Amino acid sequence: MAAPAARTSNRPQSVKPAIRTTAQRWMKRLLFAVMVVVLALVSVVAYANITAVWASRGRIFSDVSQIPPTRVGLVFGTTDRVGGRENLYFRYRIDAATEVWNAGKIETLIVSGDNRSRYYNEPEKMRQALVRRGIPADRIVCDYAGLRTLDSVVRAKEIFGADTVLFISQRFQNERAIYLAKAHGLNAYGYAARDVESRAGLKTRLREVGARVKMWLDVHFLNTRPRYLGDREELPE
Repeated sequence: MAAPAARTSNRPQSVKPAIRTTAQRWMKRLLFAVMVVVLALVSVVAYANITAVWASRGRIFSDVSQIPPTRVGLVFGTTDRVGGRENLYFRYRIDAATEVWNAGKIETLIVSGDNRSRYYNEPEKMRQALVRRGIPADRIVCDYAGLRTLDSVVRAKEIFGADTVLFISQRFQNERAIYLAKAHGLNAYGYAARDVESRAGLKTRLREVGARVKMWLDVHFLNTRPRYLGDREELPE
């Protein structure tokens, strides 16, 4: 009696390898797409950070004698104390503003910052510190709606009527501010206050990377405006 014939499957033997090949092909495509997105993001971050440096070339000074005489100086706000300790960013900006004033390079100072409550008032803290350094109180104007760099820059032009401004802050913020000033038709220079060399300074510089991306998006895509504008204010003659 003959042995029964072996059963043969009607299912093609190449189905599993074909499925595996298709999956591998899609994984390669997905990986390529992810790499393209990551490369695009890195390029945007790099460009946004470099473009602020380009915009401010030749416009930021570390020697007070080289600053061109400018009617208005603007000090960017920060709190005077952090965690109960002195904020060196505050002290160094006040030092720089005092140097510029004593050199006779400006006639009026705008101190621009956050005024979120009676317990937190950056412009008033800066005004008091500058007065203690001998700067006349009637030459200091408080901008209580400088909630961020963009707000301070735009308000200097649209609220206080300045056409040329000397920004006074650390170099990294001056670079970003000059970029924003150019984008809004404001002529600007910067005087570089001493930077903070500590772990706190490193954290600030890392945050600055993201701040410059936001700067670029604000100008080119979001058309961001200051949160508050209000009525025009006259600077001292």
